[in-house]
Amino acid sequence: MEDIKVENLESDDNPEIISEEIIESQDNAVNQEENVDSNPEDVGGKDIERDVSNDLKNTISNNDARLEQLEKEHETLKSQYVRIAADFENFRKRQSRDQDDLKIQLVSKALTAILPIVDNFERARQQLKPESEEAQDLHRSYQGLYKQLVDVLKQQGVAPMRVVGQSFDPNLHEAVLREPSEEYNEDVITEELQRGYHLDGKVLRHALVKVSMGPGTKEPQDDIKKDKVEEQPNSELNESEDN
Repeated sequence: MEDIKVENLESDDNPEIISEEIIESQDNAVNQEENVDSNPEDVGGKDIERDVSNDLKNTISNNDARLEQLEKEHETLKSQYVRIAADFENFRKRQSRDQDDLKIQLVSKALTAILPIVDNFERARQQLKPESEEAQDLHRSYQGLYKQLVDVLKQQGVAPMRVVGQSFDPNLHEAVLREPSEEYNEDVITEELQRGYHLDGKVLRHALVKVSMGPGTKEPQDDIKKDKVEEQPNSELNESEDN
């Protein structure tokens, strides 16, 4: 019976040792579990940071490429706008110029139709020589009408040409006759046959003029004497042949 008790006492010490080992093993297991649990979190965090960094780089790269593309499109649209604006400005100026030319053509056509009436007034003024009181009153009335007509033409920009004594210019004048003149040099207008007119600096109607050919040709005295001397020998030869 005593032996059994000793064994039981010895067996009573073993559970304490075993419990300490179990506790240490459990602590080690817990520590290992904590280490295992902490390691995946660190690895996952680094992967997330790397993915986020890559996403940011890709986004920045895509934004730079998109910005460059937008700048090219902006330059293209800007050049197109400038070209269209220039074309429109040229079109506007051309339209304005065409309208001005059309207006001048219409005015010129109307005024050209009136100019023969002015010519008739001037011819009548040169021919009329009023003597009686009644004729003078009629002449004054006629002069008043003529002055009104001239004033209307001036208001429209019509101005007469002054051509006598001027050099002949085919852009302004139309030569009807050419004749020698002792008074005027060659290609100088000696007489105005029909008055010409300007319209705002442009020719409305060419002037019909007579142009000088310069002084007439005269045989020099020396040439006349020479001709006489040459005639005498010939006459003598003719007489001797007759004999």
